[in-house]
Amino acid sequence: MEAKEALNLCSPSLMLFPKFKLLISTTTLAATAAEVRPFHHLLPSIKAYYSSSSSPVDLPHFDALLSGIFDSDPAAFTRGFRAPDSIKPLLSEGGRPQMHTATAAEVRPFHHLLPSIKAYYSSSSSPVDLPHFDALLSGIFDSDPAAFTRGFRAPDSIKPLLSEPHLFLAALRSVRRRPRLALRFFRWAESQPGFPCSEAVFCAVLQILAEGGLMRAAYSVAQRVLHLRLHGIVDLLIDGHAGPEATAPLLDLLLWLYTKCSMVELAVSTFYKMVAHGFLPDVKNCNRILRILRDTAQWTEVRAIYKQMIKVGVQPTIVTFNTMLDSFCKEGKAEEALKILGEMEGQDAGCLPNDITYNVIINGLSKKGELDKAEKLLDKMRCARKASSFTYNPLISGLFSKGFVDEALGFRDEMVGFGVMPTVVTYNALIYGLCRSGRMEEAQEKFVEMGKMNLAQDVVSYNSLIYGYCRLGNVKEALCLFNHLRDAHIAPNIRTYNILIDGHCRSGALDGAQKFKEEMICSGFLPDVYTYTILVNGSCKMGNLAMAKGFFDEMLQKGLEPDCHAYTTRIVGELKLGDTSKAFQLREEMKAKGITPNTVTYNVLIDGLCKMGNLKEAYGLWQKMVHDGFHPNCVTYTCLINAHCEKGHMREAKNLFDCMLSNNLSPTVVTYTVLIHAHANKGNLEAAYGYFSKMLEENVLPNEITYNALINGLCRKHKVELAYELFDKMQGNGVCKAANKDTKKKDINICSHKIQKILREMPLVDESVMFIDCQLNFLLVTGIKI
Repeated sequence: MEAKEALNLCSPSLMLFPKFKLLISTTTLAATAAEVRPFHHLLPSIKAYYSSSSSPVDLPHFDALLSGIFDSDPAAFTRGFRAPDSIKPLLSEGGRPQMHTATAAEVRPFHHLLPSIKAYYSSSSSPVDLPHFDALLSGIFDSDPAAFTRGFRAPDSIKPLLSEPHLFLAALRSVRRRPRLALRFFRWAESQPGFPCSEAVFCAVLQILAEGGLMRAAYSVAQRVLHLRLHGIVDLLIDGHAGPEATAPLLDLLLWLYTKCSMVELAVSTFYKMVAHGFLPDVKNCNRILRILRDTAQWTEVRAIYKQMIKVGVQPTIVTFNTMLDSFCKEGKAEEALKILGEMEGQDAGCLPNDITYNVIINGLSKKGELDKAEKLLDKMRCARKASSFTYNPLISGLFSKGFVDEALGFRDEMVGFGVMPTVVTYNALIYGLCRSGRMEEAQEKFVEMGKMNLAQDVVSYNSLIYGYCRLGNVKEALCLFNHLRDAHIAPNIRTYNILIDGHCRSGALDGAQKFKEEMICSGFLPDVYTYTILVNGSCKMGNLAMAKGFFDEMLQKGLEPDCHAYTTRIVGELKLGDTSKAFQLREEMKAKGITPNTVTYNVLIDGLCKMGNLKEAYGLWQKMVHDGFHPNCVTYTCLINAHCEKGHMREAKNLFDCMLSNNLSPTVVTYTVLIHAHANKGNLEAAYGYFSKMLEENVLPNEITYNALINGLCRKHKVELAYELFDKMQGNGVCKAANKDTKKKDINICSHKIQKILREMPLVDESVMFIDCQLNFLLVTGIKI
């Protein structure tokens, strides 16, 4: 074969192997002997050609050649097409398969190297002598203990490796049998100027470490991958760039790191890429993905990942099942959780439940208010002697939230009887529940008892007590506790400050609330959305709507995004001004920002319309509420019942009350008081006493306003003696302070003048109290966002 033809044949091959390109350059050599050995048979032809030629290489333009054949012959390169002589040399060379696929456009960037090839071969008479990078690096490493450490100065022989990716990769792979040397060389090179940082380089290092069994070192290198955001490495691994043995463990390593760093989207995408290409993720990593999706409330994705795990054959463990159960419970699908539990107990799931399984479901049922089902599971735990504080704590909280204070306290005693010692969480639940019920003396006793049991009171313990005193308007005692907290060297948190700001707002001390906000900032805490929401709510309650608007605007100026609670509080202020148009405008504004109005928002708007006498619009909004997927609750019904009562529509009010009951909604003290007042005001004491008796049967405790409503009705009917008896009963039940006879007369006389105004405002007051208590109970004290 002619030398020129041989060169033309090998040129495309040369162009497709950049390492070979650099090998024949006069400046650097790119590859090891093993990598260029397949091309040795071509080198004599190249040398002979350049020895006899004085002109630059005239490379054929393959694009023109192939395009010409294709354009002139419609049947070109189809079955039956016979190759012309001009392209036959491209298809074989000396019986050796060659990579003749480069076009002129691909070759053109390398034309400048050809004079170097010619110069080298014109002066050389011996075959190419390739340097062995492994010998080079090993020689440096073995002769110098400080080689490739901080401060090591690179000799001239390896400097070219640090600026050319292909050279560096070749050098790195040459020492793959010495993974510790490869790692040390890589770490040193990474700190050098001009280091060729890329996914391919990190992929090669990770492969060497994985194959060498150095997974701990691979972990630190993978951390660098995440830090440098070289996430394309996943695709390189999937495409087989690390070899079959290293690929699966390296993908699992990256998956673990993505979950550890809460990189949810990357974790999920890596999981799906792995299973799509036949790599089964480790079940522990699958469990980690399920947990981070559960913790970010991505319920649909949790179920999708779990379903895919089962489909591809990843065997779930008890951790998998417990995570799924917890996810269902937090999603509010306790029935789904109980279904899986049944499968586990029947051994259909291939995994028996453990104590954590039962604790997870008891916690979910307790939070949902399904305490009977939770107690049945507790019985199983008792029988198996596996009940712990984790079992009792959620039930105690659940009982308190339902108002079953004594039952909750009884569980604490039962715990001790079964040898289960209460924990800090147990006592915090007891203290908070008692504070929420207004039983501050008992809460304080539990706080002291906690210390006697060598359980350290924490910021949650103090926050609960501070909240309890603020809720009762005793800001002075709350501030004493705050000082005691700091004296105990317990750092207050932002919830502590928010509770105290709310306490000042509740007592009408807006100036004090603002001062505490400033102290909060000085202590290093920036006011958050909840801080401003409390201030807006407090300003609205005091009738200072200009101040409320000012706080809301300040929140926006600080770059804080108001949430549904903040907007709802602002809507309350506009409704107090009677500006329903502005109130509904705020609702549309929050929807435009992607903030979905909740049940409280709708209730506030419905109540506002009811107070303005727009019952037709209120019912229209009710229908809109249902259409948007929200279920009317007790407050919704109470607002409408009150509106009908004020208009004298007693039959419609009763129909709504019956509808509440048929929908399994429990009327509150406010609902009963509205109906009692309406009937007593009309002189229908029989109906009023009927509702009074029913509320007692349902264990709904009357408050001072309820008694006053009945007293008012009795006074209107001139039944003063019965009014006195009811007043005494009210005192006997601890609803109001004891009074002498003169005080009784005075109270009963002024009762009829004040009760009308109190009851007219009561539903909205109840809604606002419910709203702010919701914030305090679940966010300020416990830190759990609802």
